[in-house]
This record gives sequence, structure tokens and C-alpha cells, in this order.
Amino acid sequence: MKKKIGLIFADEMEYIPFLRLVAQYAGQESVSRGKRAAAFTLEKNGRALRLCGVECGIGKVCAATTAAYLIAEEKVDLILNAGLSGAISGLRRGDFVAGTSFRECDFDLTPLGRPLGKEAIDADPLLLKLAASLDDVHTGAFGTGDLFLTDPVLKTQYKDLFAVSAFDMETAAIALVCKESGVPFCSLRQISDDADDCSASDYTEMNDRAEDALCQCLLALCDKILAEDALW
Repeated sequence: MKKKIGLIFADEMEYIPFLRLVAQYAGQESVSRGKRAAAFTLEKNGRALRLCGVECGIGKVCAATTAAYLIAEEKVDLILNAGLSGAISGLRRGDFVAGTSFRECDFDLTPLGRPLGKEAIDADPLLLKLAASLDDVHTGAFGTGDLFLTDPVLKTQYKDLFAVSAFDMETAAIALVCKESGVPFCSLRQISDDADDCSASDYTEMNDRAEDALCQCLLALCDKILAEDALW
């Protein structure tokens, strides 16, 4: 039995640790629709899981178009995302967190009398359960917007309005494409900063290290997917 997973990484330094896994498992890198991509296969107990990773680019549009490509052309069975996020509530720098839901916080039609943001989209319950079972992985709601969050007033607003735990620039866009396509989605993130006036330096310092820990967490989730009978 075979399944295919699409893996989405926003920027080069989040993608590089995946490339190290590709080399370890004798996979190959390519260019797909102008974006860097790579793939390798995990096999266990007669099951094969093809992992297809793409460096999508930063922001909601890049993330959504890449998710649509993976679903329409690569025919992936599910999509996972990994990257760095800012802490909004209940998380500390270095924590790993699986998203329980994903919401566009910056969608703004308030001049037309509509509430800020969009409705939250839930993570796939089984994928979330598997992610949450990993060692040292927290869970929390994710907020998304096309901005690098450093404004404490905006941070408090998103916390109070949406009860999000972490903030990023991609997950809600991927979640929407997956929901509309009927494809399960889950995101694993590592907290790089506190979404405050020190965020730029804190994020840059962690991002530049291109550490393997988050990708190893993602690999552990894939191992659980291989072992989960309900997904096969």
C-alpha cells in the first residue's frame, strides 16, 4: 500500500533540514513550478509513504498555491506543514506546537460592518491526535496573517478576539485549500519569538541555525502515520 504526503515549508532555512532527510533516505531534489522540491520514501510493514516537500515561499498566497499544486498535480493524500511561529499565549521560545485550528486574523472587512478575521478551520482530528502524542509537543490554535507580527497591541487583539496561541504567515491559507479539497491537514511549528519588539532578532537567530529538531518531529509524525491503521 502506498500514500503520498505533501510537506510545505515557507522559506529556505525551514526547507534545508528537510533536504538533509532527503539525502539520508537517498531521495532526490528537483524544481517544480519554479519552486525547490524534494522527495523520499519511508517503508514499514508493507506500507510505503512518499514524502514530497516544497519550499513554497513566505505568505498566504505562496502557501495556498503550493497546497493547490500538491493536491491537483501531485495527488497527495494529505498535507503537513512545518515552520517557525511567534508565541501569542501559553507558549515559550523553543516549544513545539501542533495547530488545533487555523484562522486568518488579518482578513479585514470591518469598514463594511463585518467582524475582523475569518472562521477558524480545524486540523484533521486524527493527524492532530498523532501529532499531539509526540514527546514535548503542545497544542494550540494558530493565527495567520500576511505580516511579521511585532506589534504588542495587535498581538493582544488577536489573543483576545481569537484565543490563538501562535501566529504565522501560512497555515490558515493551507488549511482552507485542504478543507475545500477534502484533504487532511496538520501543522507542526516551533516557537521562534514572542511576537514583540524583539521578534525580528529572535526569529532571525533561530531561523539562521536551520536546526533539524522540527524536521525530526515531522519525521516522527510520519512514522506514526505509517503505523496508524485507520489511515490505510
